[in-house]
Amino acid sequence: MSAAPDSPLASLWCPSPNHEPRAGGRRPDMILLHYTGMKSAEAALDWLTREESRVSAHYLVDEEGRTTQMVAEAERAWHAGRSHWAGETDINSCSIGIEIHNPGHELGYTDFPEAQMAAVVALCLDIAVRRQVPRQRVLAHSDVAPARKADPGERFDWARLARAGLGLWVEPAPLEGDAGLGPGDAGPAVSRLHEQLKEIGYGVELTDTYDLATELTVTAFQRHFRPARVDGRADRSVLRTLERLLEESRAHAIGA
Repeated sequence: MSAAPDSPLASLWCPSPNHEPRAGGRRPDMILLHYTGMKSAEAALDWLTREESRVSAHYLVDEEGRTTQMVAEAERAWHAGRSHWAGETDINSCSIGIEIHNPGHELGYTDFPEAQMAAVVALCLDIAVRRQVPRQRVLAHSDVAPARKADPGERFDWARLARAGLGLWVEPAPLEGDAGLGPGDAGPAVSRLHEQLKEIGYGVELTDTYDLATELTVTAFQRHFRPARVDGRADRSVLRTLERLLEESRAHAIGA
């Protein structure tokens, strides 16, 4: 176990006991972003470093941009829970988890301050360069666990990360006022939606029915890629944004 931070951007090393070896000696190739969902960064740090919490993350970034490391990057932290992305289900073994302090949707969700966003971008860049993380593998907790999680949510500035070469992003298609696809709908349009979401990486079943799992996955997509309206419905704006994102993803896959 390291006795000092892996990243020079971490000003504090506060080790958590909640970690273990990565399965099969897996090298991390994903960065997973969370919000703390707690009233203060101090409370989050205390919880993330308590053995009885059974949770941890590699880093915590507070609202003033101070970065603390809690688990060595070589180790498997316990931050993703039950999750799925691009066929993988042990997201903890393939990812580095960053907790970003924000009270979250249940405690008065707020914008992420400038100092905090700048620190998150810098930390992600440092990790991505050292660990050779593909840009499309910088993801939200809600992306890998849409049925359970909403973080870091629609107020997080994903476009800013993308400008730094972190994460996929396209300009969202404008809202058009249509109802779009939603719960109870079925047919080829829903099948195509499932296929496209799965191609991006979401863990959806390929059916022709717009069920609760579909609604939650579309909600997660909206929080990350089309935050202007988060309602779980696949309107024209969502579908066009998804098409554009797939084109971007394919272009990066070809250039990899």
